[in-house]
Amino acid sequence: MGITRLGTERRRMSKIVIHNNTVYLCGQVAKDSDADIKQQTSSMLEKVDDLLKQAGSDREHILSASIYIKDMKYFAEMNEVWDAWVVEGASPARACVEASLARPELLVEISVIAAVSI
Repeated sequence: MGITRLGTERRRMSKIVIHNNTVYLCGQVAKDSDADIKQQTSSMLEKVDDLLKQAGSDREHILSASIYIKDMKYFAEMNEVWDAWVVEGASPARACVEASLARPELLVEISVIAAVSI
C-alpha cells in the first residue's frame, strides 16, 4: 500500500501522512497562541478533529497521542479539556511531557496517530 501525504505546502513536513490505514498527524498547536491553556487545548483539539476528518478518521480511532506542555503547572487544566474531548471507552495510549515549544507563547502541542475509520 502506498503513502498518501496531505497538506504538503511546507517543504519540511506534511500535515497528514496515511500509510497502511494508519493516520499520522504533524504536531498541532492552538490557532490563538495568546489564549490561556484551556482555550489553547480546545483550539488544538479542534484542529485535530478537522485533520482526522480529512484523513478519513475521527477521535474514536486515535491510537496514540503525545502531548507537549510548556509547564506542568498547566497539566490539570489541560486534562480538564482533554478528558471532556476524549470519547469514553476510546482513550488512546498517551504521553504528556514538559517541553520547550517552537514559540514562547505556545502552551501545548499534540501529535496524534490514528486508524482510518473504515
